[in-house]
Amino acid sequence: MHVINSISQFHDLLSLPEPLHPLVSVVKVEDICRKDDAVWAQFSLNFYCVSLKKEVLGKVKYGQQYYDYNKGMMTFLAPKQIHGLDAPEDDMAGQDSGTGYILMFQPDFLYGHTLAKTIKNYGFFSYDVNEALHLSEKEEHNVVAIFKKIEEEYQHIDRHTQDIILSQIDLLLNYSNRFYERQFITRKAVNHGLLSKMEQLLAESFEEGSLHNGLVTVEALAEKLNLSPHYLSDMLRLLTGQSAQQHIHDKLIDKAKEYLSVTNLSVAEIAYQLGFEYPQSFNKLFKKKTNVSPLEFRQMFN
Repeated sequence: MHVINSISQFHDLLSLPEPLHPLVSVVKVEDICRKDDAVWAQFSLNFYCVSLKKEVLGKVKYGQQYYDYNKGMMTFLAPKQIHGLDAPEDDMAGQDSGTGYILMFQPDFLYGHTLAKTIKNYGFFSYDVNEALHLSEKEEHNVVAIFKKIEEEYQHIDRHTQDIILSQIDLLLNYSNRFYERQFITRKAVNHGLLSKMEQLLAESFEEGSLHNGLVTVEALAEKLNLSPHYLSDMLRLLTGQSAQQHIHDKLIDKAKEYLSVTNLSVAEIAYQLGFEYPQSFNKLFKKKTNVSPLEFRQMFN
């Protein structure tokens, strides 16, 4: 795997001039001409990358999935994630033949600003590429304006440059958060279908004896639904007010109540059936969710 450490190195690999600022840069997709094809098969960036792309011929590979950019959409890459890029056979010049913008910024650029901490709260930096953000024409106009403002600002660097650019990045991420929420809502029918499938998967997981290898995890659920864990949790939180982990816990407690009320299994046996390694962990979660211990709950039915 090839690790691209600096924005300057990335510029060089894209046949672009040296960046005007060492820690932040905005480039136009149509100016890109990739070189050194071996790099793009599998690479990792040591900086953040936010892209708005349209009509790109190349396909990005994330894990085992590919995604193309025939329509305008945004993707968000965090440092140290692994990616791959497949170019079409006739793309001899290494050009993506598309339009749009790519914003790059080093984690060091955020130091001393609240964004250094809050950027971790934006789950879309961990979404898969097939969970890209699709923009309306108006949304795209707002995003492009921010890219252009950032590019304009670092043309003449002074003591205000960093704060102004960071405020624009903060605005961009807040807009992206809003637009993703809009996307979750406009795809409500599809998302409710995913919710129903998740409920079915959980029900199957809690069948007696099926969890001896451990508790159901968000990662395992997301994999079965062909989603990233963060996307699944963010989608559920908007639709239901609960994260994926909270859904798992609620279904687990419902199953525990069923065992406690209609079987003679001991609390330890129930904990084992539900995938807990230690009964104490089950007791703690049950009491947290119900305000009574498993034994106190069972006594209500005696």
